[in-house]
Amino acid sequence: MAIKAFKDLDVYKLAHELANEIFQLTKECPREEKYSLIDQIRRSSRSVVVNVAEGWGKRRYASVFKRHLTDSNGSLEETKSWLQFALDCDYISNEIHDYFVKRYEKLGAKLWNLHDNWRTF
Repeated sequence: MAIKAFKDLDVYKLAHELANEIFQLTKECPREEKYSLIDQIRRSSRSVVVNVAEGWGKRRYASVFKRHLTDSNGSLEETKSWLQFALDCDYISNEIHDYFVKRYEKLGAKLWNLHDNWRTF
């Protein structure tokens, strides 16, 4: 399938799916975390997604696209860190934590693969 829009990218699809899952997960967190963990993990998980989209919009310049993929990966690592805090505070189980970390690691590998193998056109 030809890639015609950012929504066609596998990394975008997976990142978007994970951000929506994080949103659902954070609905179960205590209200006192609203402006801390909840807000931050939602922002970082969404930042993974929107950096891919923004980079796609600037793909004419390969270095700019790659920078956005790097930024996306940085937000991915931030999300994993927030997941660790959620685990430490007993807001999520080890199983849920491991589920998300494994999926984010898979996404990270895909982001770096796209970064390293991007071809300008």
